[in-house]
Amino acid sequence: MAGRAIVFALANPDPAAAGRHAGIVSTGRSDFPNQITNVLPFPGMFRGLLDSGAPRVAAHMLLAAARALADVVGEDLAPGRIVPSVFDEALVPAMAEPVAGTAKAADQSTVD
Repeated sequence: MAGRAIVFALANPDPAAAGRHAGIVSTGRSDFPNQITNVLPFPGMFRGLLDSGAPRVAAHMLLAAARALADVVGEDLAPGRIVPSVFDEALVPAMAEPVAGTAKAADQSTVD
């Protein structure tokens, strides 16, 4: 493994052990930075779906959510902050708006 590798070890391993072999480590564990669990994207994703009244999830909505999640980190990118905290109050509204927007835009494009 390259010394500057990025490891998304989502099976809750020992991040310290993975960190000996990688430059950046992300895990599902809440006691380490870069925690990735379903609580990270779901509230903003579902808020956007509910706000738009979307009857289903489409790939363009998922992409909008992923881009918005990355934008919350923005310029504050660092090895200990490659994903936002689940406690970042900007996360849900930052994700909900683009998800709702893409859902509404797709809905408008299908109207005769």
